[in-house]
Amino acid sequence: LLHAIDIGILIIFTLEVIVKMTAEAPKPLNYFKDPWNIFDFVLVAACLAEPILPIDAAYLPVLRLIRILRVLKLITAIPNLQLLVGALLKSIPSMFYVSILLCLLFYIYAAMGVTLFSINDPVHFRNLQIAMLTLFRVVTLEDWTDVMYINMYGSDQYGYAAEDIPAEPNAMPFFAAFYFVSFVVMGTMIVLNLFIGIIMNSMDETRKESDLAKLVEKKENDGSSIEEEIELLHKDLETMQEQLSLILARVSHQSGQLKAVEPPEN
Repeated sequence: LLHAIDIGILIIFTLEVIVKMTAEAPKPLNYFKDPWNIFDFVLVAACLAEPILPIDAAYLPVLRLIRILRVLKLITAIPNLQLLVGALLKSIPSMFYVSILLCLLFYIYAAMGVTLFSINDPVHFRNLQIAMLTLFRVVTLEDWTDVMYINMYGSDQYGYAAEDIPAEPNAMPFFAAFYFVSFVVMGTMIVLNLFIGIIMNSMDETRKESDLAKLVEKKENDGSSIEEEIELLHKDLETMQEQLSLILARVSHQSGQLKAVEPPEN
């Protein structure tokens, strides 16, 4: 049953591609101008090519995983999902620079953590790689206070079993508290919130572009262009200016007549 459903879904997707390309006649290649259409075509082509490609059995499951990506076709079917994905894609360049800043912050704090805490807490700060992984745990706020307490009170007082206590446990109440609190403030509350701000800004820009595209499409479907709309607005403004000039002239004329009338003797 599942195999039959899978084949039926693939047939529907294939027919969708054929119908969309036929709708672009006499230039069916216009179908590939839309990135979402390219995504659909590659996905369908990969699924159709699976049974006929001479691929080793070891790599066949990898190709079959492409079928899972068909779930992403929901993005092409729901406009709001397209808006979200478009905003995420647009925010990638800005997120790249924020990621560089975050990596620099991780590297500086990891080097400091290895220098300060590697003897007392080798589980979390044995070397630079382990320290950066520990800082990732801290920045996600996953039990970060336990890591802080180990280095505040010493591994012989907190967090370590008796047989796992290092040879030279060393408590650093002030430095450990300052180190972890400052990293959480800068890493979680500042840098990570930059990602949210970038995504929200990109989403706002994508929504405006989508609204503008819909407006242009509506005008094209109505048979009128933007230039025609602007010309009509100019004509309306000229008509309003002429009417305003007539009103001002009439008011000025009436004011002149009132001044010419002599006031009564009383």
